[in-house]
Amino acid sequence: MDRTARGWIDGFIGIVIFSGSLPATRIAVFGLDPVFLTTARAAIAGGLAAAILIVFRAARPGRRDLAQLVVIALGVVVGFPLFTALALTRVTAAHSVVFIGLLPLATAAFGVLRGGERPRPGFWLFACLGSALVAGFAMADGVATDPVGDLLLLVAVLVCALGYAEGAQLSRKLGGWQVISWALVLSLPVMAPLALASMPPAPAAVAPAAWAGLGYVALFSMLIGFIFWYRGLAAGGVATVGQLQLLQPLFGLGLSAALLGERVSPAMLGTTAGVVLCIAGARRFAYRPMPTAAKTAAR
Repeated sequence: MDRTARGWIDGFIGIVIFSGSLPATRIAVFGLDPVFLTTARAAIAGGLAAAILIVFRAARPGRRDLAQLVVIALGVVVGFPLFTALALTRVTAAHSVVFIGLLPLATAAFGVLRGGERPRPGFWLFACLGSALVAGFAMADGVATDPVGDLLLLVAVLVCALGYAEGAQLSRKLGGWQVISWALVLSLPVMAPLALASMPPAPAAVAPAAWAGLGYVALFSMLIGFIFWYRGLAAGGVATVGQLQLLQPLFGLGLSAALLGERVSPAMLGTTAGVVLCIAGARRFAYRPMPTAAKTAAR
């Protein structure tokens, strides 16, 4: 199996894991404060990441890597979890699909700006079409309007896309699991004290479902999912593999149907089929990431 195909497989596994993030966050914020949820998930994942780095004796990142790790931490460890948690106290998970549908396009744009990737025009056609399909499905399914919630979701998408692009770029040097682990460890001295300070006054009174939601986003969304996701982006390309994110909201709705007994509509199945075709088209028209030597020579 070549490197690009492996990148698509890893990216797909990451997206399946991430698909449970918004439903789990929605459940968690019913019983937990968004600030505590954000800091606690980062602190738990950071502690596990520190243990992994010690056990496998991972090499420390260089000084030049620290700036990128800070950007990654601010984007995917702090920014996206906090802004989505705050937004989901104001809007529904279905409404957030509109903005999550923009994440692949934003990730591709940052991949071009930060990673030196140069997809062909056909790629952008399929990327925009896929985003439009997801957004159109969400709007047709019915959404509520909350300008503050919309603004929070838009900021979440932008900071997350930047964190994805930076993480993919650094993963080519350090490795996928090392990048997210070091970003979490870098955040730990700040997030752990904040988690303790914002802890619920009566933890026993919090519903078990809320704690389960925290457990999922801490272990899977914050750590395990990123190990596969960054490895996939680094191997297959930020812009191209990033289009798999179009499946995330649809998988999330599928999980809701399986776990909560919600109906899967024909529109959902049709949209899923359309998105799969758009991902295939985007992959067909994408270039591979430009080699480092070529980028240096181009300059």
